[in-house]
Parts: sequence; structure tokens; C-alpha cells
Amino acid sequence: METGLQQLQKSSEMRYYCNTSTINAEEQRDPNFVLQEWEYQMRREMQEIIPGVFLGPYGVAGKSKREYLLSHGITHIVCVRQDIEANCIKPNFPDLFEYLILEIADSPTQNIIPFFDKARDFINNCIQNKGKVLVHGNAGISRSAALVVAYVMEYCNYSSTEALKLVQRKRFCIYPNEGFRRQLLEYEPILRAKGSLAISECKC
Repeated sequence: METGLQQLQKSSEMRYYCNTSTINAEEQRDPNFVLQEWEYQMRREMQEIIPGVFLGPYGVAGKSKREYLLSHGITHIVCVRQDIEANCIKPNFPDLFEYLILEIADSPTQNIIPFFDKARDFINNCIQNKGKVLVHGNAGISRSAALVVAYVMEYCNYSSTEALKLVQRKRFCIYPNEGFRRQLLEYEPILRAKGSLAISECKC
């Protein structure tokens, strides 16, 4: 019998397959689109989305990955999980890296917007102290990807669509669930109201 974690992994991989065909069809019509070579096994690795900010699966933060993380200069880790995943997805090196644990379900009904500011502040603190941060959930496809997309929106002054495309160009397998994508769109006017989003002035 499959565990809940295995079912989540299969669900994420299915979204990956659906996502690749959609992205190819849309992006090939964009003459300015340049996609780095992507192989399916790369989903098990982490990618640097913008300087100092990495996105990947829990596997890259596992107990055997201490040297891997250090070799990439990681100093901070955002660990995204649901409470039922706490025994499977957890901080493995609390004495070595600074962790932020966010309890988020990969569900279209999950309200993820309140977590955007928490992740942003943690990432900003890391970058300001010349560190590097890894953001991971289970597969590095939906929850953690949505947090990184939201950060890119503010950091780069991007719309949700532009930020999603930027992150996908670095980690092709991402696919935030429908609810998260809707909330990323809703996040645009929130950033504008705070003076944090000016689509015409990109910093990236």
C-alpha cells in the first residue's frame, strides 16, 4: 500500500507531465523564450532561480545531503510541509542551517498568501547577510514553487505570469496547483498597494 508521501509524489509527477506539454506549446510561440536544457531527472536536484535563491525537492535536503548543501553555499532553508508530513519532511541539520518551517498543504483550498511575507522576510534576511537559501517542499513543484514565484514577483517587479515563466525557465517541472496560481494573481494588487510591484520597472 502506498504511503501518503508516495501518493503526493505521484500526484506531483503527473502535474509535471501535464505541465511540460502546456509550457512547450505556449513558450514556443514566444520568440524571446530561451529554455535551458532540461532532463527529467533534474527534478531531483535544486536550481538557482535568482542569485542566492534555490528551489528544489526535499530530497536535496535529506540526511545524506550535508556536503551537497554546503558545496552550494546554502545557509538557510525554507521547509514547506503539511502537519501530516512532519515525520517525513523535517529539518535535518538544525545546528548547521537556519530553518523556517511553514505548515502549508498542497491543496487548492489552502490560503498561501499569508505565508508570502514570512518567506520573503526570511529570504531577504538571508540575502542581506550574504547567504544562500533553499526553498523546498516535497517535490519542489507546487507549494515551494508558489513561494518562490511570489518572491520573484516582488524582487523583480514581475506580474504573476512573468514570475512563473522565470521560475519555470530555471526549474521546468514546477506547477503550483490551481488555487495557488489564482492566489498569485490576486497577490499582484496587494503588491501594487504596498508599492512593491511596478511591472514596467524590472530589476531582474
